[in-house]
Amino acid sequence: MTLVSRILISGASGLIGSALVRAFSSSGNEVFRLVRRSPQSAKEIAWDPMRPVAAKLVSGFDAVIHLSGESVSGRWTRGKKRRIRDSRVVSTENLARALALAEKKSSVFVCASAIGYYGDRGDEVLTEGSAAGEGFLPAVCREWESATQAALAAGIRVVNLRFGIVLSRDGGALRQMLLPFRWGLGGRIGSGRQWWSWIHIDDLVAAVFDILENRDLRGAVNTVSPNPVSNAEFTKTVAHTLGRPAIFAVPGFVVRFAFGEFANEGLLASARVLPERLSQAGFRFRYPGLEMTLKQLL
Repeated sequence: MTLVSRILISGASGLIGSALVRAFSSSGNEVFRLVRRSPQSAKEIAWDPMRPVAAKLVSGFDAVIHLSGESVSGRWTRGKKRRIRDSRVVSTENLARALALAEKKSSVFVCASAIGYYGDRGDEVLTEGSAAGEGFLPAVCREWESATQAALAAGIRVVNLRFGIVLSRDGGALRQMLLPFRWGLGGRIGSGRQWWSWIHIDDLVAAVFDILENRDLRGAVNTVSPNPVSNAEFTKTVAHTLGRPAIFAVPGFVVRFAFGEFANEGLLASARVLPERLSQAGFRFRYPGLEMTLKQLL
């Protein structure tokens, strides 16, 4: 894959960031990291996501990819919700303003978002043209995407990656759910009818490469497989791949008791999302189906 040569990434130590750093580096690109500690090499740049960023720090990069943000998993206290929102919105505003003022502007600013934008929508088929949903996560995602406005106004191509559930053997949601299944204690969550939209980490990385090269791709891009499945189908397929049963369903009220508001907007929410813009751009998924994805990963 050919690509731009100098790439700056925030959130480079996370699941997605780590995969992108490996892929970019192996393709011969110079990869620089925004870090919240003292730099340990010439390829690390210190920043505070909650404070204005000096334009000179982000000048001269062909692409900037912003992935950092507080995890949404866990019980949402008032403080947790504030960190979820600010770590995304404030950091994006600060980075976008710096990019807009940079002497040598990047050609593209790729910023993470999430399919949480759509909220809990039942069986409705959702594309990038669908309206935002209601609730805390949709509100955060709307602000998050709008926070790139300064870069957009400066003529920088902006892409908002609406990630679904990222499946990887290196961590994330899949690793968290494997233990109960390996013990034969896995099963659906709640009714199991909620739609889960997911993507193999390798397809996600390949999609980012395509997005950086394709100047026609801009705005929201659903970064999900073309084949979302119900939670019941998802858990059944995990169990089948591991050769384990999937009979221990977790009732919705138990999930709500354990996780509070996060249960309704995360684990129990239904988002049947399709990657319309990637498909229209001719992107080809290596792992479009869940079963083949899990067999490759597990």
